[in-house]
Amino acid sequence: MRKFVFVAAIALTAGLALGGCSKQAPQEDQASTQQTAAPTKPTSVTDTKGWQAYLGPLIQKNLQGMAAQQPYVYFVTPGQTDDDKAMNDRQLSNVEDTVARGVTPGNLLAFAGPVSATTADLVAAAFKDAQAGTFKGVIVLFIGDKADEQRVGDAIKTTGATYRFVQM
Repeated sequence: MRKFVFVAAIALTAGLALGGCSKQAPQEDQASTQQTAAPTKPTSVTDTKGWQAYLGPLIQKNLQGMAAQQPYVYFVTPGQTDDDKAMNDRQLSNVEDTVARGVTPGNLLAFAGPVSATTADLVAAAFKDAQAGTFKGVIVLFIGDKADEQRVGDAIKTTGATYRFVQM
């Protein structure tokens, strides 16, 4: 299960990176394609493939201003099983390391998952010891519920990052 979610997260990141390299379709064709291909929000928090298919386009639509070749995408599991909890602990450790060493301006960090509160908890915990001004020029994207928007914004406020919120 751990390997599956890890591979799925890598596939999502690769898909986003490759999607950014494609040629632009004419404006009207692109809009009609987005309307017909827009995935629906999964009803089950355990539908990992469904969530990644749903969240991928949301991340893709919010890459403006990013100068890096690809975003850092953190898919946070629902945290309902022991495997999920272990994966989220590893993810938290990874993000804490990233926050501690800093991120080069022009990068985008995207946080999303099927349970908004769990994702917000991870972001708040990862940024709790962040140094003031260390994320200037970095975009932090949080995809979640409106109820968690302010908490995540407060957690990253001192870093100087540009904060973007997208409601699921």
